[in-house]
Formats: sequence, structure tokens, C-alpha cells
Amino acid sequence: MGSIVDAANKEVNGTASVKKPTVIFVLGGPGSGKGTQCAYIVEHYGYTHLSAGDLLRAEIKSGSENGTMIQNMIKEGKIVPSEVTIKLLQKAIQENGNDKFLIDGFPRNEENRAAFEKVTQIEPKFVLFFDCPEEEMERRLLGRNQGREDDNIETIRKRFKVFLESSLPVIQYYEAKGKVRKIHAAKPIEDVFQEVKAVFSPEAEKKPVTDVYSLSNSIVKRHRKPDKLIRYVCSGGLHLLPGSLCLDVFFSYITI
Repeated sequence: MGSIVDAANKEVNGTASVKKPTVIFVLGGPGSGKGTQCAYIVEHYGYTHLSAGDLLRAEIKSGSENGTMIQNMIKEGKIVPSEVTIKLLQKAIQENGNDKFLIDGFPRNEENRAAFEKVTQIEPKFVLFFDCPEEEMERRLLGRNQGREDDNIETIRKRFKVFLESSLPVIQYYEAKGKVRKIHAAKPIEDVFQEVKAVFSPEAEKKPVTDVYSLSNSIVKRHRKPDKLIRYVCSGGLHLLPGSLCLDVFFSYITI
């Protein structure tokens, strides 16, 4: 059974060149909070989040020859060859019905950048750069306990070194073109998202649900706070679960 890379190879000269989506590169050191903020952007602005790292890990799990090569390179803290990652990203974009994408953790170096633009004929709308001190990123990575092979202190420090040597030139390249949007990522998650929202504010945010419908005779008390979860007190107690249905109330995000 062929891997995702093998399948992508068949499409590079076919339909892959047709779709021209809006792409935003999301860059930052390991542990800078890119993934968390991408989830918020998806919720509020309708983008599809593509994580280069997640696609590579999926390829490793496929058991393919490419997957073994990727696994060995990650253990060494090295950069995976551009063509491998680009084909994975290209296939994911073409198979998705959306036309707006956050590409998280790519390009990792100048070769990645040049190859992506050449192969896909796509330039990013801008680069969202999460700037975070190394000490804070290390603390987060060691504390997240996701069982990833690359979340040990030795590999983490190798990844920091690779990022500084390889990814910063990419940021500098786009900065010279006026395409970098820098986010101070050491702050609490909600504070970081405030900065992110300022970057995306010209775009049309998904229309929030502003009304609450009681499904029974429960007494519902609504509190509105800017950019916070709606807090409801109903017969079942205090609920703070976004996007879910409890016994009495539909929940939603609200922005004032």
C-alpha cells in the first residue's frame, strides 16, 4: 500500500497546480504556542489548519520508507527534505474544500520557502510569527507530556538550535517584504490571542450566535464579557464549555 507521499507524487503534475488558496505561514520556535493559537484562528476566521509536523508524524506511522527516513531525521533534530513536506502539504490542500489555510511549522528554512513557492506557485498572504523566549518554550515542552519522541531535553535544545539557524532567515526574508506579523507569545493564551485578533481584524469573522435558547423552564443568567466565553448559570450549574450542548443551553462564543 502506497504512502501519502507516493499518492502526492502522482498529483503534482495534475490537479495540484489548479487550486490557488490563501495561505498564511505560522512560524515560531517549538513550544511557542502556534498550535493553540491556530485552533482559535480556525474557530473565529474559518481557516483550515495544516500542521507540517502532524503530516510528517502521520507519514511516520504509515510505515513507509519515507516515514522511516523522517523519523530518523527528527530524532537528530534535522530538517526533513523540502520535497517530502511540500508534497504532503500540497495533497492536504487539494483534498480540502476550503480555500484558506494556516500552514503551521513550515517553511523551516530558505530552501523550504523557495521550493514551496516554486512548486505550488503560491506566496503567503503573510507570516504569523510567534516570538517566545527559549526558556519559556522549554518549560512548556517539558510540561506538555504528549508522549512525543522529540519532547526530551536533548532533542528540544537541538530543535531550538535548528530553528535559530534555519527558520529565522525565512522570517527575515518575509520581513523585508513587509509580510511578517510578530506576536509576543510568552503571555497567557488569551492575551496572545488578543494580538492575533488585531492581525486578523480586517477579515470577516464568523458571525457569532448571540441568542441563547432555553430548552426547559430553567432559569438562565447570561453574562457578556469581551472575547471571553459566555458564562451561563442554569439549573445544572455553571457551564463554561464552548461549542457544546448542555441540558439547557446552546453554548457559543461571543464577541462584543
